[in-house]
Amino acid sequence: MADEGGSSTGVVAVLVIFVIVIVLAFLAWRGGLFGGRSTRINVNVAVPQSSQPPSQPAAPRSSP
Repeated sequence: MADEGGSSTGVVAVLVIFVIVIVLAFLAWRGGLFGGRSTRINVNVAVPQSSQPPSQPAAPRSSP
């Protein structure tokens, strides 16, 4: 019956180590070790300006 306590201690130790590995991997990813900060998107959109002067709007035509 003394074996039950040792078994649960091993399970808890494995879970704690797993959580520590996950936290360290997350911190390494945030620090840029795995390229976590290299995904930047440039959303600046510039409209090219034409070299011609703006054309005059078409005059409205009346129907006959």
